Amino acid sequence: MTGSGAPIEIYGISASNFVRAVRIVCEEKQLAYTLHQVFPHAPEVTAIHPFGKIPVMRHGDVELGESKAIATYLERTFPQAPLFPADTRGLAQMEQWFSLINTVIDRALIREYALEYVFARLEKREPNQIRIDAAVPAMQKQIELLEGAVADTGHLVGNNFTFADAILLASLAPLYHLPESAAALADAPNLRAYFTRHSERPSFVATTPDSLPS
Repeated sequence: MTGSGAPIEIYGISASNFVRAVRIVCEEKQLAYTLHQVFPHAPEVTAIHPFGKIPVMRHGDVELGESKAIATYLERTFPQAPLFPADTRGLAQMEQWFSLINTVIDRALIREYALEYVFARLEKREPNQIRIDAAVPAMQKQIELLEGAVADTGHLVGNNFTFADAILLASLAPLYHLPESAAALADAPNLRAYFTRHSERPSFVATTPDSLPS
């Protein structure tokens, strides 16, 4: 892949859906970058993000946290293969979807549901089924919402792949490996077709998560 100027450095674990979304942006734009696999609150992260959240990015003397800010910077700096709609309405819709995913959908799908399985595996314990069962209704509700959202065009916004699709794909990926969410996705044919289609994108394949750093 080709890049220009200073190297792009991304910090965060590859399993993070927000880290993966930023990496998808780089891959779609064919930008060379280095991923430094570090956990939230690592010194490299807290040096850039005031709350120690991932991803963070360094590009020359530019340092940024928050995936949307990073994606906006990359879009404006490297306009090839645009991932932000050019028209005002489409851009606003993309911003709306990112906000919904960031504030509500991610919490239901990942924070309150999928991460219980992740932490159980890391801590070498059985998942807390009570906690999982409590999270399932909200997870199912968001899958139903997304089923309708992608039904018409196979994208969240218009007819083109945008940053909103990048973050949604990264958020859906772990759900296919967990029992309750896999069952919910089986009953969502539009969303399942959406994921199957876009998961074949080279940018998605290239950002398959590695194992967690030790």
